[in-house]
Amino acid sequence: MPDQEKYNEADPLAGAGAEEEDMQSAVESRQFDLGTMEAETLIKNERLLDEPEVAAADDDRVAPRSLWQDAWRDLRTNPIFIISGLLIIFLVLVAIFPGMMTSTSPLSCDLAKSQQGPTGGHPFGYDTQGCDVYARTVYGARASITVGVCATVGAALVGTVLGGLAGFFGRWTDSLISRVADIFFGIPILLGGLVFLSVIKVKSIWIVVAFIVVLGWPQLARIGRGAVITAKEQDYVTAARALGASNSRLMLRHILPNAVAPIIVVATIALGTYIALEATLSYLGVGLKPPTVSWGIDISAASDTFSVAPHMLLFPAGALCLTVLAFIMLGDAVRDALDPKLR
Repeated sequence: MPDQEKYNEADPLAGAGAEEEDMQSAVESRQFDLGTMEAETLIKNERLLDEPEVAAADDDRVAPRSLWQDAWRDLRTNPIFIISGLLIIFLVLVAIFPGMMTSTSPLSCDLAKSQQGPTGGHPFGYDTQGCDVYARTVYGARASITVGVCATVGAALVGTVLGGLAGFFGRWTDSLISRVADIFFGIPILLGGLVFLSVIKVKSIWIVVAFIVVLGWPQLARIGRGAVITAKEQDYVTAARALGASNSRLMLRHILPNAVAPIIVVATIALGTYIALEATLSYLGVGLKPPTVSWGIDISAASDTFSVAPHMLLFPAGALCLTVLAFIMLGDAVRDALDPKLR
């Protein structure tokens, strides 16, 4: 090395030539690397053209998924969601088409068979009036599920609209709606049912549905208000407002789709609660009345004879518990799928 340094000092042109050769070698090496990369890119593109499924897989990895797509992917692999969903579909079909499950009328009774246990063709036995308990259990699903679904839909609509308006506009609108909601929150729903429905002389499914909606919307309104307040502070809403989007467009196209998830979760869980509430009110004698067939009515009629004929109580009560459990399990699965904090 000292000799080489002396040589370079003695002959500067030789040192410059060596540096030029090194630079040329580096450039050639760089060009070779670029050419290799281009060749690999061309080969990959040709492979993607020849294999469309590979390209589709790459697109799936790159394309972002929405909250609903992620939720559906999780729900499809959740055994709780699958089991509860299949059970709910079965119960809904029974409620819509009870004739598929039994050909016996729930109002066809024979006092000679009063309180008889299960027999051939009548697996649930007979009640005090001699009516087929199996037929009444099947037909009782219609009233209970109708009340639960209609009350949930009504409470969700009212709560979403009022809560959305309170969260979006704020100020006096928020104060007015929130104070009204607080008034209804102060009324225990069961006590309110005892007072309200005992005054109403005409009892029907729609009267019970209306009562549940009146006292059930504040909870969903409060959830919706918080979700709307969170969503309207996002950057995409600010950008849409800056572009001149109207309040209705902001609410319907940008805020509501991103705020409805917690409302759906709470409403799904509340559906099972409303079914149990209808049965409780009917059991206490202020809900549905005969000749309407309801699980609550049958449980109330069988409570005095449980020690003598337990089958009269066990089967309608078991159907009620199974239905409520199915909807609560469904709500829990939907909550786990839609809550980003649980991912």
